[in-house]
Amino acid sequence: MERRVLLAFLLSLLVLLVYQSLVVPPPAPGPRRDAAEADAAAAPSPAPAARPDPPLAPAAAPVSPDTEAIEAGAADSAITPVVADDRVRDIVFESERVLAVFRNRGGSPVSWELRDHLDQETGQPIDLVPRELPAGELPPFSLVFEDPALTARAAEALYRPSASRVSLGDRVETLAFEFEDSSGFRVRKEYEFEPGAHGYLVRFRATASLGDRRLSPVVEWGPALGGVESSSSGMVYREGPRGVIFGRLVGVEGVEDEDMTRPTASDVLARPSYSGQIGFAGVDNHYFVAVAVTGRREAEVTYRYVPLPPLVPDGPSRELMAFRLRAPDDSIDVPFFVGPKEFDVLEQVDPALIRSIDFGWLGWLVVPLHRSLTWIHGFVGNWGWAIVLLTVLVNIIIFPLRHKSVVSMRKMQEVQPEMKAIQERYAHLKATDPDKQKMNQEIMALYRDRGVNPASGCLPMLLTFPILFAFFSLLRSAVEIRGEPFVGWITDLSVEDPLYITPIVMGASMVLQQKMTPTQADPMQQKIMMLMPVVFTFMFVWAPSGLVLYWLTSNVIGILQTVVTNRVIGPPKTRTVRPPAERRVKKSRKAVGAGKKAKAQ
Repeated sequence: MERRVLLAFLLSLLVLLVYQSLVVPPPAPGPRRDAAEADAAAAPSPAPAARPDPPLAPAAAPVSPDTEAIEAGAADSAITPVVADDRVRDIVFESERVLAVFRNRGGSPVSWELRDHLDQETGQPIDLVPRELPAGELPPFSLVFEDPALTARAAEALYRPSASRVSLGDRVETLAFEFEDSSGFRVRKEYEFEPGAHGYLVRFRATASLGDRRLSPVVEWGPALGGVESSSSGMVYREGPRGVIFGRLVGVEGVEDEDMTRPTASDVLARPSYSGQIGFAGVDNHYFVAVAVTGRREAEVTYRYVPLPPLVPDGPSRELMAFRLRAPDDSIDVPFFVGPKEFDVLEQVDPALIRSIDFGWLGWLVVPLHRSLTWIHGFVGNWGWAIVLLTVLVNIIIFPLRHKSVVSMRKMQEVQPEMKAIQERYAHLKATDPDKQKMNQEIMALYRDRGVNPASGCLPMLLTFPILFAFFSLLRSAVEIRGEPFVGWITDLSVEDPLYITPIVMGASMVLQQKMTPTQADPMQQKIMMLMPVVFTFMFVWAPSGLVLYWLTSNVIGILQTVVTNRVIGPPKTRTVRPPAERRVKKSRKAVGAGKKAKAQ
């Protein structure tokens, strides 16, 4: 039973490894930021020359003109700006956690840097707006009209900003962009920033009209997201951008149940548009998300797969996802969350946003583990020590299960000689022989007489597997531990140990624990089982160091618990198995004695 459980555990981890490395291969890394661009973004007064103005052109939009007036206005080559800026310039918005750069051409952000999250290769802040996009791709918060000419005019216009720089303090700040031309085409964009604990939320408002006619554009978020990471390890891969929708969507068979939908590139090619009562919709990658928080109102979101060429010759290609939102009631007044998938931050904005973190099928167990880990981190201030302490607490909870497992294995070990003697008596029989069933009956009778339950040895071990998988999902998905150090050489708990010290120590602890654990396997099986620590060590070499830290701590606690349990239950009892002839003589004597006693009565 023990051997089967361990083999099942090994196969489960192998399935995880194969799935991570083959089924979901690592995506291409996102665009890098060079130092010159970073310095330009952080400069006190932004200089237009520091950021080259990329060519902007509308993305393809389906359409038919609104009215004949729209067609006439779009075709008029003599249209001149009435309310506009006189030159291209950048407007910087900064808060405690975000440094964003808006360009008056189009009135959209060209950079959205997260100050608390650095690129692991360049050391620069993660920028969620990809750079070096081809012509024809719109930046975030662009407006798309039914008439492509109006879309192009709105994207190329030099909007007049309400400020040259915005710093978020203790009150609400608004950055507005206005544009109007001689054809009566007017557009106003507003970005409202609220002070708070996170600073990743921005409310976007937009109005557009042509003469006296109010227009109803949709919001386009161009290719996203930047900051995509990759790793050579299959166990710590980073997911690329994909759609993320939460709500009650309208499907082929009607309105579906409220749930998460994560359309990938292949899904988008088959079904680009989704509508219904949407709570939030947008694009995410492994650690970050950009979504419109529509609040379970009727809305429609359309996705577009955007494959891009590599940034450098012979480099990996980039695969991004753009989305277009038709806001509720055709009015553009929607909050957008653009930031990391930090559990507490998402919960502050909207409890449903927690669903954007893909914890997998064990989410019901990962969420309380995440809350507990965050709570412990609030006291110790180090995510590595928080993992250690949480592991200790988890092992205290499952202590009775482990104790029962060790006791049951000890009993199985004690009856092993008698069980083998029974098996040897029936070894000459074929498996199809009816008398073979007597062997199983004798073994079950032996278990009953000795108070042994074979299932009680493996069941407690099986119950610990979900906890391991939940920790794997937690430490793989939690942005909170991304880039967080532990001690010494472990500078990032979300990636593998650079010196491979913890995996090797973990393997050694598995060897020691296996030698201390009672077993009923024969010597040959025991030698085979000793290969398990080698296999596990090899697998955990590329696992996140936070996960290895959990498994190592759990092994050390298991060793200590085995020592305590062995002292409590004492040394194993040795039983001498009598030869078959002696047993038959004893049985016959008992039968004769019983017969004489019956006659005397």
